[in-house]
Parts: sequence; structure tokens; C-alpha cells
Amino acid sequence: MTDALPDRLSTDPRSKFYNAELLQRGIGIRFRGEEKTNVEEYCISEGWVRVPVGKTLDRRGQPMTLKVKGEVIAYLLDTASSD
Repeated sequence: MTDALPDRLSTDPRSKFYNAELLQRGIGIRFRGEEKTNVEEYCISEGWVRVPVGKTLDRRGQPMTLKVKGEVIAYLLDTASSD
């Protein structure tokens, strides 16, 4: 498998941007210069991430998310630890 990450990735299995193999390897997200561990979805080209809003749930029982814009850098955790 290559180390190239997709432009957009989601942790929700119902999304068409979900990729279990990549998520299993571990993805790190740096957003606006800070490491983020609670990102539900990201898009590098459009420059946004979706993060949960506290413990609030929508009517389907899924966490409510907020789209925040800024610089997004995604990387694989398994390659970062081997450097």
C-alpha cells in the first residue's frame, strides 16, 4: 500500500469517504498547526475538518459535528513513528 492519503477521509462507515484500511493504519491530523485527535472527517483541498460538538447527538443518535475551516495536514501515524 502506498503512503498517499486521499484528499477526503471520514471515520463514519456509512460515508462514501470511509476507508477502513487507512484508518486501521492510523491517521494523524494537524489542523491550524495543532495536533487533533477528535476529527470525524477532513478535506485537504477545501481546507476543513469536522469535529464533534461536545456530547450532543442528532436525532439518529450520531454525534453532532461542526465544520471548521483552516489549513489541514494529514499523515500516516505508522510512517511518522518510524522516522
